[in-house]
Amino acid sequence: MQIEGKQDTAYIADKYTANNIYRMNITSEALRAELKEFFGFTSFKQMQEDIIKHLISGRNAFVLMPTGGGKSLCYQLPALLMKGTAVVVSPLIALMKNQVDAIRGFVAEKEGIAHFLNSSLTKAQIQEVKEDLLKGTTKLLYVAPESLTKDDNVQLLRQCKISFYAIDEAHCISEWGHDFRPEYRRILPIVQEIGKAPIIALTATATPKVQADILKNLGMTDAKVFKSSFNRTNLYYEVRPKINAEKEIIKFIRQNEGKSGIIYCLSRKKVEDMAELLNVNGIKALPYHAGLDAATRAGNQDKFLMEEVDVIVATIAFGMGIDKPDVRFVIHYNIPKSLEGYYQETGRAGRDGGEGKCVAFYSFSDILKLEKFMQSKPVAEQEIGKQLLTETVAYAESNQCRRKTLLNYFGEVYSEDNCGNCDNCLHQQPEFEGKDYLVTLFQLIRSMKEHFKADHLANILGGVTNAMITSYKHNTSRFFGIDKEKDERFWLAVIRQACVEQFLKKDIEQYGLISLTDKGKEFLAKPYSIMLKEDRHFEDSGEGDDVDEDMPAGGKKGGGGGDQVLLAMLKDLRKDMGKKLNLPPYVIFTDPALEDMTIFYPITNDELTSCSGVGKGKADKYGQPFIELIKKYVEENEILRPDDFDFKIRSTEDSSNISRFIIHNTDMHVPLDEIARMKDLDMDELLTKIEAMVSAGNRIKIDYYIRQTVDEDKIDDIYNYFKEEAESDSVIEAMKALGPDYTEEEIRLIRIKFLTEIANGY
Repeated sequence: MQIEGKQDTAYIADKYTANNIYRMNITSEALRAELKEFFGFTSFKQMQEDIIKHLISGRNAFVLMPTGGGKSLCYQLPALLMKGTAVVVSPLIALMKNQVDAIRGFVAEKEGIAHFLNSSLTKAQIQEVKEDLLKGTTKLLYVAPESLTKDDNVQLLRQCKISFYAIDEAHCISEWGHDFRPEYRRILPIVQEIGKAPIIALTATATPKVQADILKNLGMTDAKVFKSSFNRTNLYYEVRPKINAEKEIIKFIRQNEGKSGIIYCLSRKKVEDMAELLNVNGIKALPYHAGLDAATRAGNQDKFLMEEVDVIVATIAFGMGIDKPDVRFVIHYNIPKSLEGYYQETGRAGRDGGEGKCVAFYSFSDILKLEKFMQSKPVAEQEIGKQLLTETVAYAESNQCRRKTLLNYFGEVYSEDNCGNCDNCLHQQPEFEGKDYLVTLFQLIRSMKEHFKADHLANILGGVTNAMITSYKHNTSRFFGIDKEKDERFWLAVIRQACVEQFLKKDIEQYGLISLTDKGKEFLAKPYSIMLKEDRHFEDSGEGDDVDEDMPAGGKKGGGGGDQVLLAMLKDLRKDMGKKLNLPPYVIFTDPALEDMTIFYPITNDELTSCSGVGKGKADKYGQPFIELIKKYVEENEILRPDDFDFKIRSTEDSSNISRFIIHNTDMHVPLDEIARMKDLDMDELLTKIEAMVSAGNRIKIDYYIRQTVDEDKIDDIYNYFKEEAESDSVIEAMKALGPDYTEEEIRLIRIKFLTEIANGY
């Protein structure tokens, strides 16, 4: 092979020194030979070869490539071939060691060929890195952005020949990205201080807005953009209602026994609890979050990579960056705060092109919790966060192809109507003719001069009266409540599908203002038939764990996975019993309890306690008629019952200890805030645990605390609401019905009293 006039032998003799010059017009054949020698591959993926040639020629590059697409090779191979040291900026400290070890494995005779520089190193290790850098041995230096900005490191790198800068996870630069990190904004000034060299920015997730931010903030608007398709055809996407999520997760993992998986949770506490729950149920799992010390984190990650455990449970807020090709499932216990985050996290499944199942549990309580988190942030940041969250809600609740919705979010058009590998495509919902609805919507947008967001437009069409509607006098518009049978949720679904079909676009710079595209204007001028789908409808799951701990428990609605004929019969029985006992039906058994009965067909009291929210007390008090109905139904229809009543989730010892602690101290009339303090819980967390206990049939006597903290009139009002007016035990619905004078905590306390006295017979 010829390289800028040099013969092979001359080049190879100098290959691993810092003095070789390999900025050249290298042939494809020669580059593939280097790929084979260093990494053992015989061919490049997608655009890798073009990217590498572009970078070697000394020009800036922006690489947008999905997880598993081979981004790291785009800077690793050029670093080994070019003169000097490539500085790789990465936020994933825990991953740096793995990548350095991998490079050293490829070039075994030069251990110093790759190093990382971050806060985990000892003084002796830092000195070793410095020596190798100054000798010119090191070809790849991984640094955290915080380390890059330290004066000592800046001065060190100024003494080195820098081949190029690689900015990994470049979406961290943008406030519109899912993992914004302010220190990334300081990269460009530091790079300019160290010394000019080409820059390659790489990310797996970036909307058009985030792409523009990256290029601008790195001062590389002249960079060539290399953009791969976001479509990961091997990934299966599914969104499930967050009902009995822990049981569903354990069942799912048992059905995928021996396969590697990741479970994402919102809080560190839930990560710990979930990992413990999995282990007591016979599943090898370890936690991974930023609160663990570095050694524990690294050890847990290594055990997962070495397949000593099957499942790693991690926070979404802390970027894991697990580089494992055969992860077979990714489960989101909490829905993420943005689609970028969701896409990147699900992208860790099936990186080898094999099976990858991506299951997310969705509850609107999670969304409300995430909105609460935003309240302490600046207004502009809240607006951005709300928009990102709105897109996540749209994805979760949509009946459209998951793949189509995701790709549209990233600015890519997916032309297929059915991907055949998501829950919505495999279980399609009925469609309706959308032409007239789209015409009405587009006429409204045009009359509003394209100056409003989706929710406002939907509220006008759905006839919703609120402060913004009346302040603009839009309640007098001819479009206000134009179809009495269609509410704002229906119109939001129409707007979302119009965006996916490229009829409408959102102006990100203007916080999501909706406008017509050229395609939309053409449709309005000459409408044609187009089929649409209504959104899925999720109600608050009220599960009372993790993100739901700060939210009220509420009415549940099932996902329709059980025997629908039996479910109707059970609901009729519940309604009849409610009339006889003068009780609201939900007090007897909740909807999730009935739905579990249609899946497991329990015919004994013990089996009945395997159902959601059914403790021994409830089973004894109300269960017999339900058991008799189910037994008769099973016999008449010759139903083969499942063998998994041994599946009842084993609780962690800590959980049962806390329950006993709560019962003992409430019996002793210890104030609830004092009980919470003794167990290092906040009041929301304590109430959630009490709600779960009461839901399962326990009798928790808290009258003493209620009388001390809630006005007597309020007690009567709230109690009577649940007894006479409420259609479910949802605290969210109660707050809407009772008004702003009643706090969430007051309603939850009285709800506990009501359920203890009425449902559990105290």
